[in-house]
Amino acid sequence: MTGSSDRVRSIRRATVTILVAALCYEAIARSGYFPAVLVPTIPKIAAALWRSLLDGTMLIHAGFTLYRVLFGFSLAIVFGVPLGIMMARYRPVQNFVLPLASALMPVPSLAWVPIFILWFGLGNTVSILVVFYAATFPILLNTWSGVRSVNPLWLRAAGAMGADENSLFWKVIIPGASPFIITGMRQAFLRAWIAVVGAEMIAASDWGLGWTIFDAKEFLNADVMIAALVVIGCIGFLFERLVFGSLEKATVMRWGMVKAVKS
Repeated sequence: MTGSSDRVRSIRRATVTILVAALCYEAIARSGYFPAVLVPTIPKIAAALWRSLLDGTMLIHAGFTLYRVLFGFSLAIVFGVPLGIMMARYRPVQNFVLPLASALMPVPSLAWVPIFILWFGLGNTVSILVVFYAATFPILLNTWSGVRSVNPLWLRAAGAMGADENSLFWKVIIPGASPFIITGMRQAFLRAWIAVVGAEMIAASDWGLGWTIFDAKEFLNADVMIAALVVIGCIGFLFERLVFGSLEKATVMRWGMVKAVKS
């Protein structure tokens, strides 16, 4: 019962926030300070979104973009989490990887797009690799920080109760580091979307929400551009609430590692 009421309050707060933002935008669009073709009203944006959903083009574009994001993001998790754990537990690995990560992390992911195009040509490979590059470092460094921050008292207490190395790893270290790991995943997912939209614009892949925005810009179709942005925002919102929120509740909240914010 409490969980249901929390969900209702969460939905209500999100609805109020979105309505306030929409009203502010609509007031700006109708103020006359900007050309109507560049700042369309919400009904025009909604009409453009509805048309693109009815003919299926927006769904196809969203499907391509989501595929690239999830593929690259999954590769980043598979690569970043184990490597981050190894960095925290083995100093030679940390000494080798940390300087490399410190040197590569400031390089914008979009700076690799022209190089990847030369190496792999146009298509999904470029976008997936850019997403993988962008998402890896937040996961890697947060995992490394999380494992290093596990309270030594927990390890000593578990060891005193007879826990072996395997039990310490899965029942103490991983739960203790999980808030950092999930935070890293959230940051990585954000960077993945920034990377994939930019890569789709530069790589001109013909399909994807980034390509939709770039193509609509050529014809001054601001309503289509903003409609694509709305789709990106909706996907991000759903992932935050349904995926990361559920993952957090099933792990760190259930384990008592973090507390839910009271209303």
